[in-house]
Amino acid sequence: MTNPTDEKNGLDFAISGRSLMKYAFPTLLSNIFMNIYGTVDALFISNLIGTDGLSAQNITMPILMIALAISVMLATGGSALTARLLGEGKQHKARQTFTFLILFSLAISVIICVFGYIFRSPLLRLLGADDALYALCEDYAVVIFFALPFALVGMMYQTFLVTSGNPRLGFTLSIIGGVMNIVLDYVLIGVCDLGMAGAALATAAGYTFQSIGGTVYFIGNRKGLLCFVRPRWDSAALFKSLSNGMSEMVNTLTASISMIAMNVIMMKLVGSDGVAAVAIVLTMQMLLSAVYMGYLSGIAPVTSYHFGRGDTSALKKIYRAMKKTVGILSVVTCVICVCFARPLALLYASENENVISLAVTGTRMFAPAFLVMGFNIMASSMFTALNDGKTSAILSFFRTFVFLMVPLLILPAILGVAGVWVSLPLAELLAILLSAYELKKKKSVFHYA
Repeated sequence: MTNPTDEKNGLDFAISGRSLMKYAFPTLLSNIFMNIYGTVDALFISNLIGTDGLSAQNITMPILMIALAISVMLATGGSALTARLLGEGKQHKARQTFTFLILFSLAISVIICVFGYIFRSPLLRLLGADDALYALCEDYAVVIFFALPFALVGMMYQTFLVTSGNPRLGFTLSIIGGVMNIVLDYVLIGVCDLGMAGAALATAAGYTFQSIGGTVYFIGNRKGLLCFVRPRWDSAALFKSLSNGMSEMVNTLTASISMIAMNVIMMKLVGSDGVAAVAIVLTMQMLLSAVYMGYLSGIAPVTSYHFGRGDTSALKKIYRAMKKTVGILSVVTCVICVCFARPLALLYASENENVISLAVTGTRMFAPAFLVMGFNIMASSMFTALNDGKTSAILSFFRTFVFLMVPLLILPAILGVAGVWVSLPLAELLAILLSAYELKKKKSVFHYA
């Protein structure tokens, strides 16, 4: 039976590996580009302010990541819910849910902004800022706090633009916002000499543009799949979105906690140079994992849509295509990680051989993780798209927290700095066992294989 939304729905197309890649490609590029301009942001800081500035940014970054965890949870969980509603032919309900979730995210971001600014001093100390780095951390953090409402709403729009069948607009907004960020980095740090505050202002400008662009689109696009309508409080939709997207929030939140732990451990072992090295290694990780995240985020609404329709044949095609694509990307990203470890480190710390040595060693020791990381991300993303937030959250929690934090608390005491680097691939290897178990167990429930 054909649903009312099928004929004009950008989510409804013949499923194949090629068509899925074509649909997901704008989101994939958008995700990569967002990480690239984040990388460029750090490049300006390290080269114009110094490696202490890079260390300060890495210490402060969990603030943004933890706040964005809420947005990611609402966006991915809400996207899965609205896409399923569209698949069931309930377009007005999908629009109401979308509007409600955007406003809820905005309200939460304002609360975080206010409390974060008031309690910034103890918070930054908790994150690892010492007396030498505190001023740099505070300059960056104050601006980021006030940019949070734009950042959270902009992140929501990126996901819902894919669900609305318009991933190209999300890509366009990301490119323009990214270029703004890069240009303003040069102007505010290099020309105006605003230091860390200038870097944060450049980042804030990029997020602000994306949030304004998304708002204009969803207000004016009355004939699209999703647009703003009169909202209503919907506890059931909120709970479902939170539970659906719990894994993505857990993933981002625990990654922030792990970053904090790595910063604190490295600060104790080798000082601020160690924190700068962590920043470089995690930059490589985030940049390359953005390939998986972009592809999987791009096809998640398609999975949710066909799940809503009860089309198990399409789900099986999607699952086969995901495995093949992720397998190819796994090999490619691993090779890139090994080959570009030193060139990347030189970009950030050309005059600090200690940071370069630490970063190159860490990047190459982490490289094997890419052979399985994509499959772990795939499993979690797919269960979210299938509205099984519980399983997705379990996978994310064990992968990014339990399997990582346990080695981090044990191995550095035995192996020193090498123990920090070894903990990362070890976590991915342990997580793939759990992912394989859940995928096998749940295939009889969702019929994707």
